[in-house]
Amino acid sequence: MIEKIFLIENADPVIFYGTNNCNIHAIRNLLPKMKIVARGNAVKCMGDEEEIARFEDIFRQMEDYCSRYNALSEEVVCDFINGKSKPQDVPDKNLIIFGVSGKPIVARTPNQKKLVAAYEKNDLLFATGPAGSGKTYTAIALAVRALKNKEVRRIVLSRPAVEAGEKLGFLPGDMKEKIDPYLQPLYDALQDMIPGTKLREFMENGTIQIAPLAFMRGRTLSDSFIILDEAQNTTTQQIKMLLTRMGMNSKIVVTGDVSQIDLPPNQRSGLIDALHVLKDVEGVAKVQFDVKDIVRHQLVQRIVEAYDKATEERKKWLEEKKAAEEKAAEDSESKNSNK
Repeated sequence: MIEKIFLIENADPVIFYGTNNCNIHAIRNLLPKMKIVARGNAVKCMGDEEEIARFEDIFRQMEDYCSRYNALSEEVVCDFINGKSKPQDVPDKNLIIFGVSGKPIVARTPNQKKLVAAYEKNDLLFATGPAGSGKTYTAIALAVRALKNKEVRRIVLSRPAVEAGEKLGFLPGDMKEKIDPYLQPLYDALQDMIPGTKLREFMENGTIQIAPLAFMRGRTLSDSFIILDEAQNTTTQQIKMLLTRMGMNSKIVVTGDVSQIDLPPNQRSGLIDALHVLKDVEGVAKVQFDVKDIVRHQLVQRIVEAYDKATEERKKWLEEKKAAEEKAAEDSESKNSNK
C-alpha cells in the first residue's frame, strides 16, 4: 500500500468537496479499497499503485471540471469514477465563462459581443455607454477568464474616488476600507464569477488587487488585466498616468459613461480627452454601448431614454436662446448704426 497527496490548485475546495463533503463521501463509497482523507486543499489517498494511478486521473478530471464550471455534483463525480465523462451541454458561442454554481456568463447584446471580439485583437479597450449596459460586467468576465486560463497573473481594479453629488468627508479604516465603497460594483460582479472562498484567497494573496488611482504612479503592471471603471470621473492627468502603467503581456479595459460626469464643472473629463487623443492609435479599440444594451430592469432603459430626450431638448433650447440673443444684438447694433 502506498500513500499520495493530491492538491486542489485550480478549483475551490469547498465546491470540489460538495455540501457536507458529499462528493468525498461518494468517492469513498465508489472506491472502497482506498482510504481517502480530505483537509484544506489536500486530498490524501492510500491504496495500491494501480488504484492510486487511476484515482489521480479521475481527480484531475474532476478538478478541471470544477475549475471550468464552478460546480461539481455527486452525479458528475459518479460518472467520472464509472468512466463516463460528464460534459455540460454544448456552450453558447457567446459564452465568456461559467460563474458561481455553473451559471453561464455570456455576451448578451451586440455591443457586448463587440467588446469580447475587440479584446482578442487589442490591448487597450474603451467601453462607453449608459448605466446598466453591461460594460463593467463584461470586462470583469473577460478578466476572470484570462486569469483562469493563466493568460495573466493578476487582476487590478481601479476607480476614481469621486462621490456622485455628495460629500462624504473622510472615511474610517485603512486604504482598502476607504476605497471599498467606491469599488462595491466591481466586487458584486466578481462574486458572481468567483466562489467566495477563492475570491477571499485571491484578494489576500494579491491575485486580485485594489489600486486607487492616487497610488498608481511609478508602478509597472505586467502580466495583468487592468480595469478602470467610472473613467468619466478621472482627470486628464489621472487617466494618462494609469494608461502608461501598462507592462508586458497586459490588457487595460476602461469603462465609463460620459453622461454621468461628477467632476467640477470647470474640469474636463479624462475619458473624453483620452477618446479624442487615442482615436487613431493602433492597438486601441472603442466600443460604444447604447440604451439597447441595457440589461437591468426594463424601466432603466426608459429612464435613460427620458433623460437623453430631456438633455437634447435643453440643448436645443439653449441653442435657440443663444441664436435669439445674437440676433437681438445684431438688430440693436444695426439700429445704432442707422442713427
